[in-house]
Amino acid sequence: MPKYLFLIFFVLYSFVGVAQVDTTKRIVLDSTINLVDSTKAAQDTVKKETRAQRKAREKAEKEREKYYYKDILKDSTRLEIERLSNVAWRRSLILPGWGQITNGGRFVWVKLPIIYGGFVTSALVFDFWNWHYKKFVKEAAYRIDNNGDWSDPDLQGFQTLDGLIRAKDNYRRNRDMTILVTVGWWGLNVLEAYTDSMLRFRYDIGDDLGFKVTPTLLPTSGLAYTNMNLGRPYVPGVKLTFSFK
Repeated sequence: MPKYLFLIFFVLYSFVGVAQVDTTKRIVLDSTINLVDSTKAAQDTVKKETRAQRKAREKAEKEREKYYYKDILKDSTRLEIERLSNVAWRRSLILPGWGQITNGGRFVWVKLPIIYGGFVTSALVFDFWNWHYKKFVKEAAYRIDNNGDWSDPDLQGFQTLDGLIRAKDNYRRNRDMTILVTVGWWGLNVLEAYTDSMLRFRYDIGDDLGFKVTPTLLPTSGLAYTNMNLGRPYVPGVKLTFSFK
């Protein structure tokens, strides 16, 4: 009888132990799943908040850069200089010469003819190359369609079709290069407006500095090229004079 009781007790104890192990594993597994889910939820919340606030944060940073330079607050004069400089080059980008008019100065009416003279010259050069390009294209197409016969008496000197095509390509290349030069001239106009605005508003020296150029005579004694002057005691030169008031 005691043996049977011991056997029954042992079997019951084994079942209870297995049940406790399964319960413990299940609790640990459920806790791990809940922890992973909560972590993912937190990450998703952070991502959503970052995406939602990113534009506002970037806008605030850009706005701050307007008023701070290396964490130093800009004064009103510095802000006005930057505004005027930006206005000048942007206006020249829209319309050549507009930024120069914005900057003002005594040479503004000299700059405008130079700027637009460059554009007029570019247009004339473009028309020259384009006219010759079309002329050669027309002649090349005619010779291809008519077994080498020519139609333009001005192009009789081109005996072969290959020479005619090479000349046509050369005119086309020069025409396209004129377009690039025109774009560069436009960019130079923008650069001049920006540079002039910076020099005018940031480095203004007022009327305290005078500058004068006058002709003069320089003595030849002691100069390295004295023997080349054939005994002349003086040579003509130019004198630069700076005066401060």
